[in-house]
Amino acid sequence: MDVRRADERYRGGDPAAGIETRHAFSFGPHYDPGNLRFGALIACNEERLAPGAGFDEHAHSHTEIVTWVVEGELTHRDSEGHETRVRPGDVQRLSAAGGVRHVERNDGDAPLIFVQMWLAPLEPGGDPAYDLVRGIADSTPYAVPEAGALLHVRRLAAGERSAVPAGAHVYAHVVRGTARIGPHELAPGDAVRAVDERDLELVAGAGPAEVLVWEMSA
Repeated sequence: MDVRRADERYRGGDPAAGIETRHAFSFGPHYDPGNLRFGALIACNEERLAPGAGFDEHAHSHTEIVTWVVEGELTHRDSEGHETRVRPGDVQRLSAAGGVRHVERNDGDAPLIFVQMWLAPLEPGGDPAYDLVRGIADSTPYAVPEAGALLHVRRLAAGERSAVPAGAHVYAHVVRGTARIGPHELAPGDAVRAVDERDLELVAGAGPAEVLVWEMSA
């Protein structure tokens, strides 16, 4: 298992425009040839947008983009005609496929915090697609078959335990609270990258914890 701490993330965004980003992987000017991807995962960005701030229309291709809102409400618009508001507990996925353009904004009065994860598809090309699941349950993994991946949401009470999926590649990102995986104590923004591990257990700390766990094929 490889543990990456929150303070090791690359700082990005545009603070003057109300955008603060923390990148877990090599991204833009933060090029790190030893940290390009883990399994299908090529980005895990913590985004903070001030009220009125956002990302103007921009393009993506050959990427599965999954978004988890932590606080606030995210406004999404794309070139396929989708316009939605994503709230805490929802899972949004944009399959960029052969190419799509979208806008992401904080149109609310409160700060917006979200985690956005990009996965490389098994095959390039195809037609763009959009999906939004409201209030996903912990017991129902969210499948991204285009990338050979499953997203497990774990919301645990203090001291509660949960099995970690035994995938070829498992990536666990702590959204809030503290948790332990194996011998590793994790705080918000910390992540664990595990390869071919078995019988791992996730244990919440002294308070509630929220953890996103990706189970990925080899």
